[in-house]
Amino acid sequence: MEEIEIPSYFLCPISMEVMRDPVIISTGITYDRQSIEKWLFSCKHTTCPVTNQDLKFTDLTPNHNLRRLIQSWCMLNSSNGIQRMPTPKPQVQKAHVVRIMKEAQKYPDMQFNCLRRIKSMARASESNKKCLESVGVVDFLASIMIKEKEEEEEEEVSDEALNILLHLNPSDTELKKFINSRTDHRFLDSLLQFLNSGNVQSRTNAITLLRSTLNVADPAQLIGIQPVYIKGIIGILNDKIPQQATKEALKLLVELCPWGRNRIKACENGAVFALIELLLDTNERRICELILTALDHLCTCAEGRAQLLNHGGGIAIVSKKILRVSHLASDRGVRILCSISKFSATCYNNILQEMLIVGVVSKLCLVLQVDVSPKTKEKTKEILRLHSRVWRDSSCIPPNLLSFYP
Repeated sequence: MEEIEIPSYFLCPISMEVMRDPVIISTGITYDRQSIEKWLFSCKHTTCPVTNQDLKFTDLTPNHNLRRLIQSWCMLNSSNGIQRMPTPKPQVQKAHVVRIMKEAQKYPDMQFNCLRRIKSMARASESNKKCLESVGVVDFLASIMIKEKEEEEEEEVSDEALNILLHLNPSDTELKKFINSRTDHRFLDSLLQFLNSGNVQSRTNAITLLRSTLNVADPAQLIGIQPVYIKGIIGILNDKIPQQATKEALKLLVELCPWGRNRIKACENGAVFALIELLLDTNERRICELILTALDHLCTCAEGRAQLLNHGGGIAIVSKKILRVSHLASDRGVRILCSISKFSATCYNNILQEMLIVGVVSKLCLVLQVDVSPKTKEKTKEILRLHSRVWRDSSCIPPNLLSFYP
């Protein structure tokens, strides 16, 4: 079979593959619809990939002439294994979407079927998602989630609405409407209900959407977040459901901890114990980093340090993860031990003895020998110097490591 040379103007400038659905943007350059939608909507670029010009409009105009040329060329070369490009599906019409939403509102028993049709549209293309958002589908889905779910069928409809809403990836503008409106608590409360009593997939969707929503909140809203939401986040960690949900919960906890009394709220709802138990059960790099980062935040308050010390495996597991996961995990682990040794160990000599017995001091001496950040080494030296009177002459430290004691 002879090699076919593909005309260069058939190739998408982004992916360098034959265009299936060529569209023209405002700069006059033609791209494949899927590639340019990913560039504009998923990656959120605002320029033309070829000319680098700013795009005031993101309208995509089908290039019918080029599509017909590509299809004709494919047919002419079909004997050489070239397959004909399928005719692209027509883009969704706003009026059609509005009719579907009205139908769902008028006939409650048709809601699930209507949601499935909206879901199919959203999956078709990024431009469809933007169209759905522009006609109020985000508000429509949120209204379904907010309603009381008294029957199993209503729970199924609500789960589907949540699933579609997450798939739509609402813009920051849409999310801010929920958190800034007078009824914002109703939307957040519906997410909390999913966190506490939904199925695994719905809980995963809810924690992801809750994080996206709180990411657009202003500092006052983050400071004033109710403890029940933090309790719901920690519930995800306690139940150890799939990694995606666990990571989202950990990221959200890390993002909330610096604001106001959120560290205290987290400690009061058992965050430290949940994090340590999770750390004992996982070796996944990113999860370990997030857990240690969260513990680092919580150990800056007395409640967090007390809870870590009250857990039989707290100090030992933090020490174990140092030099075994990543530079970031080692840094966070040393910071946690620094908080404990500066603010707790001076009051309780048994803590200093525990740190010797479980190998913390040996691990810190080892940190001074390896390639870690200067800040990590400096904090390590600070810990060792602070308690040198108790630790330096201990038989628990191997002689080969004792020589590195500062």
